[in-house]
Amino acid sequence: MLSPEVIAQLADELAEADRTHGVIPRITARHPEATVEDSYAIQGRWRDGMLASGRRLVGRKIGLTSKAMQQATGISEPDYGVMFDDTVYSSGAEIAVDRFSNVRIEVELAFVLKSPLEGPDCTLDDALAAIDHAVPALEVLNSHIELEGRTIVDTIADNAAYGAMVLGDVRKRPDEIDLRWVPGVLSRNGEIEETGVAAGVLGHPATGVAWLANKFHQHGARLEAGEIILAGSFTRPMWVQRGDEVLCDYGPMGKITCRFV
Repeated sequence: MLSPEVIAQLADELAEADRTHGVIPRITARHPEATVEDSYAIQGRWRDGMLASGRRLVGRKIGLTSKAMQQATGISEPDYGVMFDDTVYSSGAEIAVDRFSNVRIEVELAFVLKSPLEGPDCTLDDALAAIDHAVPALEVLNSHIELEGRTIVDTIADNAAYGAMVLGDVRKRPDEIDLRWVPGVLSRNGEIEETGVAAGVLGHPATGVAWLANKFHQHGARLEAGEIILAGSFTRPMWVQRGDEVLCDYGPMGKITCRFV
């Protein structure tokens, strides 16, 4: 495992990259011995620094929730990161491209918890009982580590590549809609680029919420009431640039629009 000094140094590098919207060399190129545990330690050190600077945590993101992405990255389970209050946008927002690096969009559902959720044996039913409502969401990916040759260790250390999320206006309780069959039709500048259904996320988009609660239990923590859980993409990432108009149609859960400026 990496030494505490190296972990602190890498967390500081990522904090500076976040501040300047820059990109740093791959961690695994410089420290090929780095493990997944190291990457979460780097992320945790970075997170604590962000909290100390005054940012407020509002939830968690889950990534790598599809088999295809897990196979592509050589990891057998999802990953996770944190989300701060200044990264949440509403549908119709104008989003400054310069806030991010390697900007891409993914189609997801987000869940807001009405009660705490704790492992070690949390099930999908437990997660659904703890969820107040689901809301459609677009995730803005933000990579501060060079993309070529990047591994899961690099991605996790970089807060699982989370940049921001855009939330829709339609909220549904889990008993109001079959969340597995919520569609996503993602368009850029009027042209459809990606489509999918939410069942592509671990068979049910709330399965990741249960997984995360069990994962947190291993560290003596739990998910809290009021937290937003971004559950993972059911489309491939779509690159965006300044001037792009993005629209995603979620069928019965409405539409999300945003523009990159």
